[in-house]
Amino acid sequence: MKKLKIGGICLNNPVVLAPMVDITDAAYRKICKQAGASLAYIEMLNIGAILHKNKKTEQLMKLYPGEKPGAIQITGNNISEFKKVAPYLSKYDLIDINCGCPSIRITGNQSGSYLLRNPQKIKGMIRTMKDAGFTVTAKIRLGFKKNNVLTVAKYVEKAGADALTIHARMAYHGNDVPAEWKWIAKVKNNIGIPVIGNGDINSGKKAQEMLEITDGVMIARAAIGNPLIFRDILYYLNKGKEREKSFKDNLNLFIKYLELSKKYGIADISRIKYLGSNFIRGIPGAASWRQNLMQKKNIKELEEFAGTILNSV
Repeated sequence: MKKLKIGGICLNNPVVLAPMVDITDAAYRKICKQAGASLAYIEMLNIGAILHKNKKTEQLMKLYPGEKPGAIQITGNNISEFKKVAPYLSKYDLIDINCGCPSIRITGNQSGSYLLRNPQKIKGMIRTMKDAGFTVTAKIRLGFKKNNVLTVAKYVEKAGADALTIHARMAYHGNDVPAEWKWIAKVKNNIGIPVIGNGDINSGKKAQEMLEITDGVMIARAAIGNPLIFRDILYYLNKGKEREKSFKDNLNLFIKYLELSKKYGIADISRIKYLGSNFIRGIPGAASWRQNLMQKKNIKELEEFAGTILNSV
């Protein structure tokens, strides 16, 4: 199996966990890495919130003990703020700049996918973080016009980025629109830095197909409530066939997630319920179990619920 090299960081496999808001906290990153992800980013955080020492943001920025490489995704719209934030990020090995989030809340602040309108600014942001001594990646979408992605990708490379992740949808598309991988292939053929493909990768077969045109794959939605997607993908890459899914193994990881959330002091009940509803997706009687889950009020009740459902499967 090929490895993925990003700057001076050598990952033992090419399968990484996407930064996802309200998903990739320290506990979730750890169980995904235990399941096989070679890299897991802290969710996208706004530079302004970091600079203002927002308490929730500071909590989300924490690495779990021994987390290596430590990776965080940031976004913003002001190059001068990127200079100011560098000292706050010194503990991380890798910084990813989000230039692809389509959320109105983010684009309304002229960050996320809004930045695709101004590749020169993206270049300046990357250059600023490189000058501060970081390994830097950028995550983009296809843009507002489909050939925009080639222009942006070349600016990213010229800025000195160590890798580029491409979510193969337009800046304004939702997940109901199929990802267009052909544009990822075009970018890969036009730049010299590693390219990581993202969008509609939900099986070992899909990951293998993406790796035929890229250096790495980034898993997002398929990993929500299913950390074992990483184990399954690595199995396919090694054996050439899909691994049989195990609800019990996945539920055991949910229990592990609860334990780690408590241990790291990040037990957000609403977040856990959302993740829990995804962990039990596909289990017989899932709708009834989900309704039961939503009635839980604290971590103890959630742990009891997880044990009950595990024993019933």
